[in-house]
Parts: sequence; C-alpha cells; structure tokens
Amino acid sequence: MAVISPRPRLSRPSLLREILETLILIALVYTLVNLATVRFYIEGPSMQPNFWAGQFLIVSRAHYLLGLPERGDIVVFDPPGDDDQVDDPLLIKRLIGLPGDHVEVREGSVYINGEPLGEPYLHDIGSPVRCSSQCDVVLGSGQYFLMGDNRNNSRDSRVFGAVDRHRIVGEAIVRYWPPQDWGIVSHYRFPES
Repeated sequence: MAVISPRPRLSRPSLLREILETLILIALVYTLVNLATVRFYIEGPSMQPNFWAGQFLIVSRAHYLLGLPERGDIVVFDPPGDDDQVDDPLLIKRLIGLPGDHVEVREGSVYINGEPLGEPYLHDIGSPVRCSSQCDVVLGSGQYFLMGDNRNNSRDSRVFGAVDRHRIVGEAIVRYWPPQDWGIVSHYRFPES
C-alpha cells in the first residue's frame, strides 16, 4: 500500500505585503508611463480644423527613441528663439520638411524639392498659404520644417525657421479630452518619394 503524503501548503503573503506590492507596481507603471509620454493642452487655433483649443493629447516620447520623425507626423516641440523668455510654451505642428529637403512656400502652396505637397488633411483652408520670412529653406542634417494646419493663423517654421531634432518632444498619439473627441490621432502618411 502506497503512503499518501499530505500536499504541501502554499504560503499566502500577508494582506499588508499584498497591498505594498500593489502600490509599488502602481508607482512603477505610473513612472514608466510618465517617462514615455507627455500630456499636452492645445492653446490657440493653429491646428484647426484637425485640433481645437481646449483639447488634451497624449504625446509619445518613445516613438522617436525607436525611430525617426516622418513627414505628416503631428509633433510637439520647443520652438527656437524663445528659450530666454519666462513664457516658453511648447507648440504642436505638422512635420512638413525632413533633413535634406528643399522647402518652399510660393504661389500660395508648399513645395518639397520642387514638387507641390499634396495635403488632404487641410480641409478648405480658404486662402493661399502666406509666407513672409522663411519661405525658401534647405534643411540641414537633423533639421525639420513644421507648419500648423491653419496655415495663415500659425506661428511655425515660416517664422522661426528650421527646428533641430533635439527640440522635438514627441508625436501626438491620443486625444483624450473632451470626451466627445476621444480617439487615436490619425496620421497621414505621404507616399515615398
């Protein structure tokens, strides 16, 4: 006859230990999320009609740690030229020009390397794109040209010039406030040139 030995009992951690482990896990997840993302509040009309003042976005820092910015991305960045000012707000714009591109704003349109840039995300902008300063730019290594979707009501690279890569915070990925606007930020991917 076989001897039946009792099954070993699993020890259960105490309730205090479980609570402590849960709190530590929550703190770790919260820290990782805050390292990988930024919350951004839209002020002003420069990205209308695709984004409106008062909306909140989640911006991914991780996207550009793992890859390079692409034409059409919606990016949050620190604009050049206002670093010494008390009010140095981050801006949100669409990435138009990549390193090495020749960006021109002429005849009311945007041209990249001599070709007109098709921009289906601009819904009836109404009037030709204006430019008075940075209208013909060749981008260097690590430089990007950023423009608001509300082209004639936007302070963007046409004013402050090219934006260096280290100034780009991340890519907008989720719109989370107000509730009726919840959703993934849609991105237009340009055909490869």
